[in-house]
Amino acid sequence: MATDSWVNETLYAEWGQRFLVKRELARVQSDFQDIMVFESHTHGRVMLLDGVVQITERDEFVYQEMLTHVPLLAHGAASRVLIIGAGDGGVLRRVLQHRNVTKAVMVEIDGEVIRLAKEFMPGIAGDAWNDPRAEVIVGDGIDYVRQAPAGSFDVVIVDSTDPIGVGEVLFTDEFYANAARLLSDKGLIVNQCGVPFMQADELRETNLRRGKAFADTWAYTAAVPTYVGGYMTLGWAAKDGGMRHHDAATIRARAEAAGIVGATRYWTPEIHVASFHLPPYIAENLG
Repeated sequence: MATDSWVNETLYAEWGQRFLVKRELARVQSDFQDIMVFESHTHGRVMLLDGVVQITERDEFVYQEMLTHVPLLAHGAASRVLIIGAGDGGVLRRVLQHRNVTKAVMVEIDGEVIRLAKEFMPGIAGDAWNDPRAEVIVGDGIDYVRQAPAGSFDVVIVDSTDPIGVGEVLFTDEFYANAARLLSDKGLIVNQCGVPFMQADELRETNLRRGKAFADTWAYTAAVPTYVGGYMTLGWAAKDGGMRHHDAATIRARAEAAGIVGATRYWTPEIHVASFHLPPYIAENLG
């Protein structure tokens, strides 16, 4: 449906962004949330969940690459990856770019997000849905993490909404304790922690919770244009305290072995290393 209306993001009551809608493609009320997909004039196709921008075709690569390549290359030998959320398929696609990945399980609670992403934003996931290494489950990620065998994954990637509504249970003590249990001895977990300029409490509180279950907790940054407010933080929790301290040469060698060199638009070995060096206004929320 063609339109000249504006969509105003509702994440913050006093500040935000808006898009001029070129064409509305879908509007669905699922069992979990309101989903809108539209075509914009500046950012390609855009998906909102409950009025909050989740992904745009134009800048999705920033978030997806940093959420995926950083933990997999920091680990260095991850072959089994669990993805919670990420219903658009972009994280799954980047995980499967790594040659050494033999198993990628994606658990998304809302099947409508997957359906709409496949129909209206197929370029985000590409052929990842059909990769034989991928297992896509429409179900509750909390239950999956609770029931998964100990040591069954090397890396967990959580691509969720903010800790309100359907995403709230992915930020609890119980979730992080179960994630630690299902991870292998050098396992690690990453998750989005919001924009600290506006959501410092989210970063501070989730870091405290991760610290109850993991030896090393920190955060790293990515500059995602449509996540307004400056740097986006991605939470980091690892069993091995040395995994975030590699130099660029080591990360480059691992990227070459994994087969992702030349396949990125934001991530580089240098950005990987630099992303852990935080401005003081962010680091002060990590204790």
